Amino acid sequence: MTNTSRQTTLVLGGTGRTGSLLAKKLAERGHHARTAARRGADVPFDWDDTATHGPALAGADRIYLVTPVLRVAYARLVSGFLDRAEAAGVRHVTYLSAYGAEQAPPEVDIRAVELDVLGRRAFTASVIRPAWVMQNFADAHLPVMDGVITVPTAGGAEAFVDAADIAAVAAETLIHPDAHAGATYEPTGPEALTVAEVAATVARVAGRPVRHVDIDSGSWIGGAVAAGVVPADYAVMLRWLTGTIASGHGSRPNDDVLKVTGAPPTGFADFARRNAHAWALPAVTS
Repeated sequence: MTNTSRQTTLVLGGTGRTGSLLAKKLAERGHHARTAARRGADVPFDWDDTATHGPALAGADRIYLVTPVLRVAYARLVSGFLDRAEAAGVRHVTYLSAYGAEQAPPEVDIRAVELDVLGRRAFTASVIRPAWVMQNFADAHLPVMDGVITVPTAGGAEAFVDAADIAAVAAETLIHPDAHAGATYEPTGPEALTVAEVAATVARVAGRPVRHVDIDSGSWIGGAVAAGVVPADYAVMLRWLTGTIASGHGSRPNDDVLKVTGAPPTGFADFARRNAHAWALPAVTS
């Protein structure tokens, strides 16, 4: 797998936060990336439309595996896709999992997919378990609304990671799969921060007051479900993710990004300066 001239990486979630960055990184390194998503990608891909799976896999010898979003039960669907990947001659899969996946609730299929991917012999595999991504604060996931970031953490800390660093780790596993076969990496940022500390950094770069409201977990999750932001069964995922931080078991800084890529991870202050436009107030018109 050292000759790269005819290698194609199928990037699922190719228009998403890590997939889009990964595709660019692969292209910059001279590798062919085929992005796949329901729309806006090189090829259409819908987890629930298996007719899209074969064409997406055609000619690909490695995969960046991103499972269905806003769902918790998908192991059987992913397993069927991996069967097709084996039949299509895929030689390596890098799976985007989540930090602490071994502690996920049984209703959530993250760990089941890890075990499936790592247990297969037709291809090699790597698993990436990132901390919460910094981009959560710069997009619609945890937006600043009326100067407030609202999320239940009970003052716990998390080593938030830049999605670009996740993509950089993924790129190495896909470009050099033999060197990363069977490996599990947990990309984190260089420091563990509370959301209050994140809010203070955002306030500095945005030039306006921003604070964290540490809302009750049940109210926050119930509100997200009631507003249709997430489906009802996804509540277990939100409860697990926020509860991990609230219990003091959020991610802690490690050297995985440096070890895999040779470059240190991005700190939140640098990320915030780079994305200051995300928190700018709209211009006032007369």
